[in-house]
Amino acid sequence: MKIAIIGYSASGKSTLAAKLGTRYQIPVQHLDSLQFVAGWNLRDRNEARAMVAEFLQQDSWVIDGNYENFFQKERLERADRIIFLNFNRFACLYRAFRRYLRYRGRTREDMAEGCNEKIDREFVWWILHESRTRKRREHFREICEAYRGKVTVIRSQRELERL
Repeated sequence: MKIAIIGYSASGKSTLAAKLGTRYQIPVQHLDSLQFVAGWNLRDRNEARAMVAEFLQQDSWVIDGNYENFFQKERLERADRIIFLNFNRFACLYRAFRRYLRYRGRTREDMAEGCNEKIDREFVWWILHESRTRKRREHFREICEAYRGKVTVIRSQRELERL
């Protein structure tokens, strides 16, 4: 089984990936943990892409994250199921704040070591505006259309719990 989880920042992609990995006993890759190294610095792009390419060779996996440059098209094509977490911006902001309170000063399990949880103006702006540009929303619509038969769109916590 191969599952790709996409969606807006702080929508719960990593949490869902971990739960599905445990449920199905398959490996999980959080793309944020490949994008960043300690101190929220960017990992070398070629190194990160090589890590993703290697992970994709497995027979079963769960991958969470959007990163187009990390073989997004290949991930989506190979996935048996795509889950799109399409929560509204205020729900995502609430989730980000709640996550910050839970992990403040520590690194989450789904992040690279040394990337302590933070919430700042830049991240709030990203959640509320930058991640929701017309171009980005259209990109998600295109994915849902192109992979219609295997996309599940989740718009609320209730739908997520049912999943």
